[in-house]
Amino acid sequence: MDVEIRRSLLGHFTPRDVWQPGKAPVFVRGEGCFVYDSDGNRYFDGVSGLFCSQLGHGRTDIAGAAAAQMSKLAYMPNWSAASDAALEASALIAERLPGELGSVFFVNSGSEANEAAMKFAIQLHRSRGQPQRKKFITRDHAYHGTTLGALSLTALPAYRAGYGDLLLPGVFNVPNTFRDRDRSGAALPSLDETVRLIEREGPDTIAAIFAEPVQNGGGALVPDPTYWPELRAICDRYGILLVADEVITGFGRLGTWFGSHHVGAQPDMMTFAKGVTSAYFPAGGMAVKPAHLDEICDVQGLYQHGSTWGAHPVAMAVVVANIRAMENEAVLANVRALEPHWAGLLNDLASRHPIVREVRGAGLMHAMELTRDRDNGATLTENQINLLVRERIPAAFRATGALFKADNRGGAMIVLCPPLNVDAATLTAQAGNLDRILTLVSDDIAKLD
Repeated sequence: MDVEIRRSLLGHFTPRDVWQPGKAPVFVRGEGCFVYDSDGNRYFDGVSGLFCSQLGHGRTDIAGAAAAQMSKLAYMPNWSAASDAALEASALIAERLPGELGSVFFVNSGSEANEAAMKFAIQLHRSRGQPQRKKFITRDHAYHGTTLGALSLTALPAYRAGYGDLLLPGVFNVPNTFRDRDRSGAALPSLDETVRLIEREGPDTIAAIFAEPVQNGGGALVPDPTYWPELRAICDRYGILLVADEVITGFGRLGTWFGSHHVGAQPDMMTFAKGVTSAYFPAGGMAVKPAHLDEICDVQGLYQHGSTWGAHPVAMAVVVANIRAMENEAVLANVRALEPHWAGLLNDLASRHPIVREVRGAGLMHAMELTRDRDNGATLTENQINLLVRERIPAAFRATGALFKADNRGGAMIVLCPPLNVDAATLTAQAGNLDRILTLVSDDIAKLD
């Protein structure tokens, strides 16, 4: 494709030198777990688009549901009215929510969902006569979005660079769960730090804690089994709301409808997006306890938030079709059945490639953390990590026809999140591709200064 035509499209998080012919593929169609570029090359979609194509590509049932809704009622705002599609979608989600969650507010993305949760938390505390509760806590390397409110929650300095004076004050970061594995006693260091922060800032100033059930940033960080119950107890002790960010872990990624089910979380609020439509239409949302919504409405009359496209009828029809398909095809059971097979393949690869420091994950959400040489303890510098992630690992993906994700948040990572309806034979074949990727990257690492 002509370079000047490419210049008409501004890439997301894409360096300019990558936006060149031969470097950034142009994809033209998808089928199942595979996508095809304009040159006819086939690639395995090893990260489900961007953690969202739960049911793969090219499905006519979900596309048909969208087309039927467009023909019947293409649009109606969710302001003082509702579409029948929105009511059906919210009911299907509510039936699957954990704990006391039961009311769903629709937006269009994960960033919007987390901003909606921030506003809900502030309004709920105001309704309780505690307007001073406006501070938030998130975890190191956590990603909660890029709009200014959500970016305030995101604990990644590279994403926040240049926007510091525009971001919300009163957002604090605590350690994520990675360091909990090396604890010397019964207490979890990450939670000890959380309590110390709460006490230092003043418990009656904290609105909410945001956390992913399994954190993506840092490489598929699976918490200790006691983490979420203890975090729930801390929030209860100090009157803080607990928000589960399920933008990635929701809708089957861990083999349960929501990651909260997998880790035993009982959140006050939940945010979601991505897999709710299997990426066939943009949608996201926030789920809250109906009792909390009543508290706001009894004092303030309404939850003061909304948008033009929230609960878009076409998006809602896709939500319904996606959930029905996941149910009818036993997708959650498929994830649970494949988890040991996929984890076994990945761990076998790690044992044979000394550049793999560790494999982490659950369900069909895994990450390989790379190092220079695991056996002799040689590590990678920050510059070497960035070179690998930005150039060498993506080149190995293209050479093997397997599109996983290279990530430098917390180290050099290969992120592995295939579509949830993949089969065992396909995963076995892609482990072969991953073997070749690791060999290519090993050669690159050996040449580093």
